[in-house]
Amino acid sequence: MQKIKKVGILTSGGDCPGLNAVIRGFVKAATRQYGIECVGICDGFKGLVSMKTMVLNDSTVSGLLTMGGTVLGTAREKPYKMMINGEKVDMTETILKNIKTMGIDALICLGGGGTQKNAFHLMQQGIPVVTLPKTIDNDVANTDITFGFDTAMQIATDAIDRLHSTASSHQRVMVVEIMGHNAGWLTLGSGISGGADVILIPEIPYQIEAIAKALEERHKRGKKFSIVAVAEGAISLNDAEHPEEMLAKQEKLLKKLDAAGLPYIKEPLATKIARKIEAYTGFETRVTTLGHVQRGGIPTATDRFLSTRLGTRAAQCVAEGVLNVMISVKGDRCEPVPLESVAGKKKRVPLDHPWIESARLCGISLGD
Repeated sequence: MQKIKKVGILTSGGDCPGLNAVIRGFVKAATRQYGIECVGICDGFKGLVSMKTMVLNDSTVSGLLTMGGTVLGTAREKPYKMMINGEKVDMTETILKNIKTMGIDALICLGGGGTQKNAFHLMQQGIPVVTLPKTIDNDVANTDITFGFDTAMQIATDAIDRLHSTASSHQRVMVVEIMGHNAGWLTLGSGISGGADVILIPEIPYQIEAIAKALEERHKRGKKFSIVAVAEGAISLNDAEHPEEMLAKQEKLLKKLDAAGLPYIKEPLATKIARKIEAYTGFETRVTTLGHVQRGGIPTATDRFLSTRLGTRAAQCVAEGVLNVMISVKGDRCEPVPLESVAGKKKRVPLDHPWIESARLCGISLGD
């Protein structure tokens, strides 16, 4: 069994509530119970190139439990494709050399799908790693849930709750865009919790005619307002069936903007859908895009509790020599799973999932 004396801890990808709580849980258990030295790697995998670090001990992690964001800083850089002086460069060899120079025996990587892939890449180069599943999208494979998801779902639900009052007062359709490029967990969960009338997720291609019909039927039943929850990665049935046409349109637009010297600023999907809803139904429609507000703020009690459990379990695994794994949530336990069973995979909402069944039984339209 490999004896680990010193670990480097980094956070990578987008920030989310619970990162600091995981760091705190790991450091407290690792230093107090197992005598493992911890060093914080700043700014994600970039910090392994610059060797920018901070001390992590019982004193420096004090007060992190309720703090949002990440005290270590984060970035989306990949070890094998890092932006250096305006060019993408493979910095793997430099990272391996610097890890050795810093005397780090193993890396603890906190992040979502991209982080799992990057950690797996370093694992293949001989660096022992342990990862933890972070993302508000809840789309990391081989774990029941990710930390950060509960807080983001609460934030999105609170937003939908607030939209109910203004939608009712003005008798409008309110379209709210929620994060989730590839998976609809966040939109589906908050949409059900917030009482949305239509929920659009990437896994179920939507038809604007079906959305309009659902809204018109509500209106006939005397419902004078409606809430439409849209995942940012939702896709129309036409685009799903003809992806080449969608890509061709986008390429044409990019060329046109480039020729005019204009930047490409993507229009929120919710805005496009709202415009079509008005055209089809004549109902006054407004848009709210939650954006990065879903990532911020104090983590919920559920996320603090989960983050602490994941962090302490990771420290236990490192002390026991259980490496090259992700600490996964399985039922009421946190257990290591092989990193290769996670890297490069996405956990999407199955079409027969109980959440979808509950939504349909409540009369919620999923746009299909």
